[in-house]
Amino acid sequence: MYKTLVLAIALLLAMPAIAQQKKGTNKTNKPATEQSIADQGETLKKVYNEELNPMEQIDQALEEARNTNRLVVCQVGGNWCPWCLRFAHFITSDQEINDLINKHFIYIHLNTSKEHKNADMLKRLGNPGRFGYPVLVILGKEGEVLHIQNSAYLEEGKSYDRKKVLEFFQNWTIEAIENIK
Repeated sequence: MYKTLVLAIALLLAMPAIAQQKKGTNKTNKPATEQSIADQGETLKKVYNEELNPMEQIDQALEEARNTNRLVVCQVGGNWCPWCLRFAHFITSDQEINDLINKHFIYIHLNTSKEHKNADMLKRLGNPGRFGYPVLVILGKEGEVLHIQNSAYLEEGKSYDRKKVLEFFQNWTIEAIENIK
């Protein structure tokens, strides 16, 4: 009993030192968008620029969407989220999905984190974080929220289902929406 208590106290005292050591191991001088993180044996490129103003990102994307007859896809999440980085890697690694997105959408990564909650951005997008991260928000040309997609429905194992992801993006092109009306 006494040995167990001493061991428990020793572990509690050592935890801050261990956490501090782990915290400092991934620091580099590179901007966040050029860093990579390791997640369960995979290296994932960070895609969220925490220094950008997300409201300005949305406004710029909407202007480009209006000028090019496309919609905006906002991938909301952060570099802290392995699933967010996996999704970004997944859609850029598959040529058909990547081509579909580039043809029909302006695709932006909007950061939210403990340090940068970006509450105004989340409110503007209909509070999509309630579905978890990453979450995809489709915006119409005037900035209206057309759809909020819980990305968990697109997952398969520790990645994403190619067929579901393709179908999702195909169903939210301007052509697909206009054919419904």
